[in-house]
Amino acid sequence: MTAFVAYDSFGGGGARAKAGVFKREGVVLGMSAVDGISADEPVPPTIDTTKPSIARVYDMFLGGKDHYEVDREVYRRTMEISPEVPLLTRAFRQWLIRVVRFLASGPGIDQILDCGSGLPTAENTHQVAQRVRPETTVVYVDNDPMVIAHGRALLEENDRTHFVDADLRDPEALLAHPAVTRYLDMNRPLALMQCATLHHVSDEDNPGELMARYIEALPSGSYVAISHFCDPADGSEMSELARMLETNLRNAVGSGWCRTYSQIESLFCGLELVEPGLVPAADWWPDGPRVRPLSAVEHIAYGAVARKP
Repeated sequence: MTAFVAYDSFGGGGARAKAGVFKREGVVLGMSAVDGISADEPVPPTIDTTKPSIARVYDMFLGGKDHYEVDREVYRRTMEISPEVPLLTRAFRQWLIRVVRFLASGPGIDQILDCGSGLPTAENTHQVAQRVRPETTVVYVDNDPMVIAHGRALLEENDRTHFVDADLRDPEALLAHPAVTRYLDMNRPLALMQCATLHHVSDEDNPGELMARYIEALPSGSYVAISHFCDPADGSEMSELARMLETNLRNAVGSGWCRTYSQIESLFCGLELVEPGLVPAADWWPDGPRVRPLSAVEHIAYGAVARKP
């Protein structure tokens, strides 16, 4: 058996999607979920409905309904900047699916620690991996109250999937958690996946040093997958859009940094990048030929996979 460690706070979608879709020039942009959680549904006391949640906002962009009015306001403001933003969230999610499928079928990875799991969606990490390699073990990690309250039961749907309430910014505590040490063998190769989470780690918290600590703990032969907002920082339309989305997200939820290509690449310190390297997420091992040009927002979503020698 082998192991995955996956972080995916921007990849989580709602377990119950609504019916409608946004379309522009014939392109499906995302599921409509404007009615959200019913007012008569009980709200767990740990959930603050007066402040937007990263997991809930992302859930809305992926078509889920696990969100409140404060999250929908963030959605509306973001859509005013670019109505194609759902393509960005979908690019991250589809990248995750392809990465998990690659790791399970190619290197034969069969343990996953998925931190920052986000709210459950149609294709969760364990479903993709176990479809290819049924014996795969997945340990999900998140500390969002909504995910803990509503997502845990849906993610722990078999005896090979487990959930941990922890903060990915404390790798030593996370890796020492009883559920992690019980279900994952840290003496064998793992796949550590930081899917759309590190752009929510501030420079003050030093994501590069954080990743170095995770990588140091991984055994040889492990894989690391990272997806991240990218700012080309070249004065282009894409760079301007990245800065606008960053400002909007940071003002709304307090985090969301668009880093440069070299800054993202440095997060793979000491690792060997798998071809094609760090590229727009839509271009990483696509399922088929491109049928349309990438939108500007899709050029902001970057991802890569690397192996620890």
